[in-house]
Amino acid sequence: MSDLELLTQSLARNVKRWRGERGFTLDTLAARAAVSRGMLIQIEQARTNPSLGTVVKIADALGVSITTLLDYEQGPRVRVVPADQTVRLWHTDAGSYNRLLAGAEAPGPLEMWEWRLVPGESSASDPHPAGTFELVHVTAGELTLVVDGTEYRVPEGASASFEASAAHTYANHGGVAMNMVMAVSVPPVH
Repeated sequence: MSDLELLTQSLARNVKRWRGERGFTLDTLAARAAVSRGMLIQIEQARTNPSLGTVVKIADALGVSITTLLDYEQGPRVRVVPADQTVRLWHTDAGSYNRLLAGAEAPGPLEMWEWRLVPGESSASDPHPAGTFELVHVTAGELTLVVDGTEYRVPEGASASFEASAAHTYANHGGVAMNMVMAVSVPPVH
């Protein structure tokens, strides 16, 4: 079975599981995630490979990390993720990408990402649930971070933190590739 097939089946199983644990109907989850009921049915039946944005919306609506939704199997309390088993969810032909390095539920979803943006590329994100925070640390180049319409420059070696409940964009307006590590903390669903 290919990695994509494993990912699709894992996503199907985990969305169905967490929807059941939260007591959400398909309609409830569709409304909370702003995703169509039909899309959720296709995801739960492993008949589609949804976009990263759709997976993020579903994870946020369920109050779990993307790692939890994509996890092949739930493991022990200590989990080492080998470099060749990180999950690349987004990439461009020019060479920009992000990779989910690790994640946990503590007490809400907590994720650690590696990002690379080549010059001239950007990635926009919809607002996350209130109380979601992101931390970024730029290891190469310069990040242009736009939060709620305001632009911030984060040079190599610098870090930034922000509440991610507003629309935000990660961009590289410089002449060299920008690399960063990002942590995302989402509050638990009550």
